[in-house]
Amino acid sequence: MKKDEVPQDSSNLESAKLKELCYAVDEDGNYTTVNSSGWDPKTIALNQAIEEINARIANAKNRVLKKETSPIEYYMEFHKMDLSILASYVGIWSWRIKRHFKPTVFNKLSEKTLQKYADTFDVSMEQLKDITKHGN
Repeated sequence: MKKDEVPQDSSNLESAKLKELCYAVDEDGNYTTVNSSGWDPKTIALNQAIEEINARIANAKNRVLKKETSPIEYYMEFHKMDLSILASYVGIWSWRIKRHFKPTVFNKLSEKTLQKYADTFDVSMEQLKDITKHGN
């Protein structure tokens, strides 16, 4: 793409006063960097991804409030983690974390284990146990 053809469509970057760095070819045929405010197809894809993430968070929140899952699943979704990432942060096997999603198992976790989760999610123990106290 030529330097003067780099897209400058409106996007989420504009509202944050950010620019995306792109590579383009200048008048002499050399690669150079150009700032772009956005590109419509990329903006649409990012917006769809954000909507999907927000839906997953809302679903996890509803499941916690219905006592179908533990707050760990909600906070994992809220922080855009998956089981393997969360496992690496808390130092607990993925299969054990999945067990901790069960409210009956969660309610029996030791203070030490709960504190690992609270530290990982950067919330208090009270917020970890009661997501309605999470200021999101």
